Amino acid sequence: MQSQDLSQRKAPSAGPGPVDAEQAEAVLAEHYPRLVRLAYLVLPPGLGRGRRVLTAHALAQRALPRGRKQPAPIPAQGGGRADDPGYAYLRDRVLRMALAAARPRRGLPRLAQLPPPLPQVWGLRLFPRSGGADELALDQRLSTLSGPARAAYVLRGLEQLPDTDIRKLLKAAGVSDPGGALASANSVPAHPGLLSSPEFDPCTLQARPTDLMRRRQHTKAALAAAAALAICGALVGLPGGGWGPDGAAAPVYAGNPAAEAALDPGRLTRAAPDAWRTADRTDFSVWPARGPLTGDQALLRRALAVWARPGRSVRVSATPGTPTGGPAGPPQLLYAGEVDAARVVLLYDGLRIARYAEPKDGTQGAAVDFARVDGATGAGASALVLGRSDANVRYLTAPWVTKAAQRDLTKPDSAAVPLPLADGVTGPLASPALQSGGCASWTVLQLTDASGTHLGTDLGELVPARLTAGRPGAAKDASGARGLRTWAPFACSLAAERSAGVRSVNAWAFAEQPLPDGSGSGTWVCTRAETWRGDGTAALAQFRAPGGSAGAVVAKGADVPACGPRDPRVLAGVLWKSAGGNWYLLAAGSKDTASIEATGGVTASGPGPLLVARAEQGARAELRGVSADGRELSGLR
Repeated sequence: MQSQDLSQRKAPSAGPGPVDAEQAEAVLAEHYPRLVRLAYLVLPPGLGRGRRVLTAHALAQRALPRGRKQPAPIPAQGGGRADDPGYAYLRDRVLRMALAAARPRRGLPRLAQLPPPLPQVWGLRLFPRSGGADELALDQRLSTLSGPARAAYVLRGLEQLPDTDIRKLLKAAGVSDPGGALASANSVPAHPGLLSSPEFDPCTLQARPTDLMRRRQHTKAALAAAAALAICGALVGLPGGGWGPDGAAAPVYAGNPAAEAALDPGRLTRAAPDAWRTADRTDFSVWPARGPLTGDQALLRRALAVWARPGRSVRVSATPGTPTGGPAGPPQLLYAGEVDAARVVLLYDGLRIARYAEPKDGTQGAAVDFARVDGATGAGASALVLGRSDANVRYLTAPWVTKAAQRDLTKPDSAAVPLPLADGVTGPLASPALQSGGCASWTVLQLTDASGTHLGTDLGELVPARLTAGRPGAAKDASGARGLRTWAPFACSLAAERSAGVRSVNAWAFAEQPLPDGSGSGTWVCTRAETWRGDGTAALAQFRAPGGSAGAVVAKGADVPACGPRDPRVLAGVLWKSAGGNWYLLAAGSKDTASIEATGGVTASGPGPLLVARAEQGARAELRGVSADGRELSGLR
């Protein structure tokens, strides 16, 4: 039978008809994983994950008709997801048996009513791979539902059936109150993607021994392993022979040589100690492996295994747009050592940095953090976060970094304080990502290499965000005197960019504006955060009145080209109260702004990049500018 996606199968026009046994066998072979998943999700959670797995396989296999032909009990369903009669028949059979297992009969415990789980797997406990916190929460919510309510939730989320068809299916399966089951299912938020995750896949299994200490013969273990591999394999032979629906692809349970190589600590790649000196690109691929535990094979094995299949106790985090799956091939080892109270491993797969951390005291609990670093080079690949503790952060620096220091970005005239640097690891410095309350200072990392001095700030991710200053397209490192003075009043605005996947932030002083009533001059600055993934950029227009220690955000734009290299223009405005108690609308644009017009609560216009107009407190105005080449310019909002 030719494989096809259920979501694109058209509903047959005919009503119920006979289902041929060979046709049902072919349908079961094609959709076996889906039917087993359906049974697994509907079965009572109290069985335990191992018993549910075997029982789900047993129900799917027992769904085949015993004779040559069997009447289809219900017509094919239309709407959302349509099925052929063969699939509808098998799904109905699996659903009936799973619901029957959830209904204890008088005088018998629930376990006694279930069919013997086949195939039997002796000496091993089999259970699906553990998912993340979202999957665990969904499994707990489903365990509170009745069997019919779980069935309704799964038919809606996994099978994409409309409620009318779900009512018919539940009624045909002997459910007395299908409407009540649907109502109960509504109490659990819809997560169709989670239902398709490995957490609920009884065909992608982990195996653990049960009576390992009692077994004396290794042949039993070998036979048990062979049975485990056969569970999702040739359970149902294809009629007439031929390829399965996945062609020559390896089954999901089978060992894939490439995947196994990626998880072998002995195959981790390591750059030569001096590779960076002759490389065309100074990026993470030329970082040597550093740290005292680079030879700890057990630690490296744990790090790779947790990366590929994190368990329930593992905390997984990733910058926006960063995939969290296992490596496609053997990754590169960058660091392995002890940092504060943890053992830390840093790995690089060409696209992402993965940081694995486990407690040194051997207690349970580990963490894996991911960050995109594609295209990072030079100053953008000069440091990685090793760990954070006690409001401090430690970095691993690139091999080409010669000096490390810290400085307070809010105090441009203060000297940088040197940081100790041992085998590329910095001493601890205050992390602005961990500070709470008001912002009185903003500590940044200053690194020096052959190309100059660069600034980076911790925004709660693995890679510090690079800080630059100047007109977009011509910005330079913010480590110079002019860049430091530009950033000083606006340093605390960096808090808005925490945990957003930010690659770099530029500050551009685009206008100086004389203020009315003899109040001096105000400074207009645009800060723009660029992300590793490309989208999610944020531009903030900020204004600093004379005498103020910090600027104020007056307008912002998300995913706009304004204030960036592609469109280095910006227009923003603010209501401002002078020392004399008068309210004014202040507006400023970049230097190529030919005129500015305000409408709405304030009506005014004028030539040039600056506009001042009397206004009432609380007035709201729309700004429109025209550039020197005649293009329209809208104000940031």
